[in-house]
Amino acid sequence: MPKYLLIVDYDGGDVIEPMTDWTPDEVKAHMDYYGALREELLGTGELVTQEALTGPELAKVVRADGRTAPVVTDGPFAEFKEMLAGYQLVDVDSEARAIEIAAKISAVPGPGGRPLRQPIGVRRVMTDADFDLLVG
Repeated sequence: MPKYLLIVDYDGGDVIEPMTDWTPDEVKAHMDYYGALREELLGTGELVTQEALTGPELAKVVRADGRTAPVVTDGPFAEFKEMLAGYQLVDVDSEARAIEIAAKISAVPGPGGRPLRQPIGVRRVMTDADFDLLVG
């Protein structure tokens, strides 16, 4: 079965308010939604892994040539809303199923229980066949 990476970034979709401005109940509803979706996908055997990441203020960029000490910096970074916030790796029957799951992630509730309509990236994980096409 193909695997897909479902990418969540800091683009809040229809919601402008950062989560730090939400009420505790709104944050709890948001996180409970993710928890229920996690349980659903674990139950179907489709979830490979799911992780939330620390904020971009803690991120590092590493550049190395393999001969000298790596250079570690705090940036440059893309726009904040383009930074990776978390991801789900799913193993599903089809791209259509991956898109269905991404739609559920996009509908996570925000302030007032409104669905965020957050954009979720969907990327298929490359297989050996994909690499074979590259090298001919």
